[in-house]
Amino acid sequence: MTAPPRILLTGCNGQVGWELARTLPTLGQVVATDSQSLNLADGEAIHRVVAEVRPQIIVNAAAHTAVDKAESERHRARAVNAIAPGLLAEAATRHGAVLVHYSTDYVFDGSGSALWREEDPSAPLNVYGASKLEGEHAIRERCRRHLIFRTSWVYGLRGANFLLTMRRLMGERPELKIVDDQIGAPTWCRHLAEATAQVLAQVASAARGADKPEPWGVYHMTNAGEPSWHGFATAIQELDTTARLPDGSPARLLPIPSQDYPTPARRPLNSRLDNGKLERVFGIRLPHWRDALSLCLDK
Repeated sequence: MTAPPRILLTGCNGQVGWELARTLPTLGQVVATDSQSLNLADGEAIHRVVAEVRPQIIVNAAAHTAVDKAESERHRARAVNAIAPGLLAEAATRHGAVLVHYSTDYVFDGSGSALWREEDPSAPLNVYGASKLEGEHAIRERCRRHLIFRTSWVYGLRGANFLLTMRRLMGERPELKIVDDQIGAPTWCRHLAEATAQVLAQVASAARGADKPEPWGVYHMTNAGEPSWHGFATAIQELDTTARLPDGSPARLLPIPSQDYPTPARRPLNSRLDNGKLERVFGIRLPHWRDALSLCLDK
């Protein structure tokens, strides 16, 4: 009988990492690390920890995700989002491990209205997207057995994200201006973690058989559907009855164009990702974003 794999998880205190730390133990022994126990800006630490754990699977859920701060923290963003994934890829190859990594819709420029496919040309608009794209390239060059999951608009009940920001502001301000011309897919971090575990269960299973092609590469992984940020905020207000002003009334949500809400980092207008490859290869399709939001808020 084959022993369950050892899984090294980075970023265990982040939104996705926290869910993975509770989902991955169904597959094997998880060694979870955070920024204190594994500083991804320290290349020697990466190689040392991987050598100590000797994992069969590495799941990198750590990232510099502060999109606007990345504009002024270019070196930090690149260290964590670009250089560290390359070092993890080298370590994974050295120890014969599979590497799982998360990337972003921000590798695209957001032009047009079609769903972005994995093979479409990338042209990030900001430092964050550029650093994540560089990380993708480093992984592809240094580790054959990799799975890169591009996702978008990740939220949950922990950390800093659009859902928690909206819930707070809806209780403080009678009127909120929300961007309505950026379109994407809000994605619940728990569904990301669960889908990742489902993929890894298939990868580790001998039942895949020799007749199936190797699954390594880039996949888009988001909840289904494509609202704007304003549409997402409207759903939060409708589904969360606690997101109200002190007098019990709802805040007024005003749709505005991106040009009326300038930020240090440019955002793509079209963040629609095509999840067809994930479904074709692994038979996995994440639920609709509104259903996911309802489940999240019920927790």
